[in-house]
Amino acid sequence: MNTSKTDWPSSLDDNELDELDRYLRGHAGDGDLLLDGVHGMLSGLAVGPLHVLPEEWLPEVLHEPFADEEEGNRVLALLAKLNDSISAELDVDAYEPILGEVDTDTGPILSAAGWCEGFSRAIDLRAGLWEKRLADDPQLMELLGPVMALAVDEGVLSAEADFAKLSDDEYDECLAQVPMVLGAVNHYWHEHPATEAELEAEVKPSDEKEEDSSGPPRQRSGHWVH
Repeated sequence: MNTSKTDWPSSLDDNELDELDRYLRGHAGDGDLLLDGVHGMLSGLAVGPLHVLPEEWLPEVLHEPFADEEEGNRVLALLAKLNDSISAELDVDAYEPILGEVDTDTGPILSAAGWCEGFSRAIDLRAGLWEKRLADDPQLMELLGPVMALAVDEGVLSAEADFAKLSDDEYDECLAQVPMVLGAVNHYWHEHPATEAELEAEVKPSDEKEEDSSGPPRQRSGHWVH
């Protein structure tokens, strides 16, 4: 990473990222987002079509009561700071996804699975609007191509057609394009905001809950990597 975190006053430093990572790991159940997933979700919300309030996305992150007020204030402050840092990094073209690390026979490798799972949950929070626009405008699907390829490769999303696994080089290439994808999607929604018809079609998460037929996301070992 070439750009110093001191360029963004709202960004978490490594110690704060470690602290938030430890908290999330210590309170995560099966299928719950870890730090990479939280970063993916907040990234998706940052570049999405409509603002999503913390009271909507916090239930995707926090699943247990805090031990005390001090812990609650600290965790919420770290999450707010992480959320603020994403837009700041995008503004100066210095965004990097937080990735998980998976143990393999040949050693640990970076994995976008958690980040992609979080990004998909961000889309789910405004599912009606995203789905309608993706169906109506192939440009948006094209912009999301590298992220969609990673998500399908990692089993986060299912593909309608047969999908060949990405080679290592293809995976790395898609991963390298994630910052550009987010910038392009952010620009897209600014240039083509949601229409009244799309807003009317939008279904709020509290209004409709569907069973997730895809099963829980893959579990990952390792730790956050930035």
